[in-house]
Amino acid sequence: MRRVRYAVAASLDGYIAGPKGEADWIIMDPAIDFESFFKQFDTVLLERRTFEAMAREGRAGVPGMETYVFSRTLRQRDYPDVTILGEQSSETLATLRSKSGKDIWLFGGGSLFHSLLNAGLVDTVEVAIIPVLLGGGIPLLAPPAKQTKLNLTGHKVYKTGIVSLEYSVQ
Repeated sequence: MRRVRYAVAASLDGYIAGPKGEADWIIMDPAIDFESFFKQFDTVLLERRTFEAMAREGRAGVPGMETYVFSRTLRQRDYPDVTILGEQSSETLATLRSKSGKDIWLFGGGSLFHSLLNAGLVDTVEVAIIPVLLGGGIPLLAPPAKQTKLNLTGHKVYKTGIVSLEYSVQ
């Protein structure tokens, strides 16, 4: 079965975006092999706000990956290059997981992570801790959330101060 992997950058104080959704604080460390990372996936999951921010920048999908957007308000006909998932998104994701292929990247969207984690549909949590304190913004996991046990499966420290942590969800 394919894994759903939540891979995200977070500030040291636990935010995945600033108060207005900004991500300009994220360091792009040249030692991180993004090409190798992207090759591990053939499917990406986005929530509406993350997708809309990407679309405004002219990136309405992720090249080389099937893109699924979780939204109750976007219309499929307006975004033919992606698949909009609405009310039955958990069932669709369960079907995607059972198909053959590479892992599924859950990218961006604390509320999407929250709902999929609660539904038992997230297999790993991979956080790149960026050495910055934002003091507010969109949290990695907003309350209320149920306690979830994790098992450390990997870690790496970069010269820029980024600490990459990889956990499996138990």
